[in-house]
Amino acid sequence: MAIRDAVSADGTNIVYRVSGPADARPLVLLHGWSANLHCWGKAADDLAARFRVLAVDLRGHGYSDAPAAGYDDPKNWAADVAAVLAAEGIETGAILLGWSYGGIVLSDYLTAYGTGAIAGAVFTGSQANIGRDVPGAATGAAMAAAMPGVFEESAGRAVRAFGAFGNANTGPGADKGADAQRLFGASLATAPSVRKALFYRTVDNTETLRTLDIPVLVLHGTEDPVVPIDNGRYIFEAAPDARASFWEGAKHGLFIEDRARFVAEISMFADSL
Repeated sequence: MAIRDAVSADGTNIVYRVSGPADARPLVLLHGWSANLHCWGKAADDLAARFRVLAVDLRGHGYSDAPAAGYDDPKNWAADVAAVLAAEGIETGAILLGWSYGGIVLSDYLTAYGTGAIAGAVFTGSQANIGRDVPGAATGAAMAAAMPGVFEESAGRAVRAFGAFGNANTGPGADKGADAQRLFGASLATAPSVRKALFYRTVDNTETLRTLDIPVLVLHGTEDPVVPIDNGRYIFEAAPDARASFWEGAKHGLFIEDRARFVAEISMFADSL
């Protein structure tokens, strides 16, 4: 396992962690809003048994640089992913996997750079678009309840606002407490200005989805209160070669809620490429 970095087109330093066999298929993990590369927990370790896993800290998150502006430009997000792929010498065969906001970043990349280096894309609890009145970009009840408090600089208000997510990121279970606290801590460690900036953009990647020439896998919980399942269905219906696994009763963080199933379905998808 190694921590590395790459410099994006605008000079932003992007940090990522590499694990797994060097000669295995690359799997790029793009986390969600207000998270970091540690959000995947033990699922990343399980995936590294068969993939070359690149877990990225998105700009403004984790150990990556947090520029003062530029979060509203999809080309910046796309260039961040491209920089990581270039730094690792990946020119073909990679799988991009986006959770929550990571699906928007994934789609930004495909819109800007195409599918030359990519063999498949996975959206988990995710969406491809963002913005008011943009199709496939609805806000879930838990996210709506958390805003605008999650943008507050007041620590007390922010903590209470993030509490609105409840167990959305982990699913129910007494064994999920450590994961819940890790994700909660990552959220609070993300600068309030960054948390807010990520929502102040409008992007419609629908045309990219409709013209994709790679397979797409959509994983989504039917009870996801952060990203409504309709956003996942929108991706599934738009992409020409898409398959979907809708988890009955599951919430937002499927890789924690049922790690074994998550890893198995990613592996099955990879085997089909």
